[in-house]
Amino acid sequence: MAESRTTPRPEFRNINAFSDLPSYRLPAAGWVSILHRISGLLLFLLLPFIVWMFDTSLSSELSFGVFASAFTAGIAFVPAWFVKLVVLALIWAFLHHLIAGLRHVYMDATHSVGKAFGKSSAVATLVLSLGLTAALGAKLFGLY
Repeated sequence: MAESRTTPRPEFRNINAFSDLPSYRLPAAGWVSILHRISGLLLFLLLPFIVWMFDTSLSSELSFGVFASAFTAGIAFVPAWFVKLVVLALIWAFLHHLIAGLRHVYMDATHSVGKAFGKSSAVATLVLSLGLTAALGAKLFGLY
């Protein structure tokens, strides 16, 4: 007969959302994964606005003027700064989703799933997406 196990078994318990979650530190790869899903959802939800911007900017010279005036005068009751803020969110969502998606494809293709590479590529993804968003946001808000 097999001997019985004398080492104590680990205790698993449910986490308390109010006391455990604020002290939990999510690794960089976890943040990239969550933000990848959020950016995809944001792109999907704002797809009608993206299609409107694309259609209005390419239809004719007059419609391009309407498109350009959305960034200076706003759209109907929506002020121009809010339109720019939504476009900035779209810029971030697109860049983050693209860079994180390329990271996932690279990891899948090369089987680079080590802990060190996961952390360094996640940090690079966050830095690139936020840096490019800041540069394009500065252009959008007229800083250069």
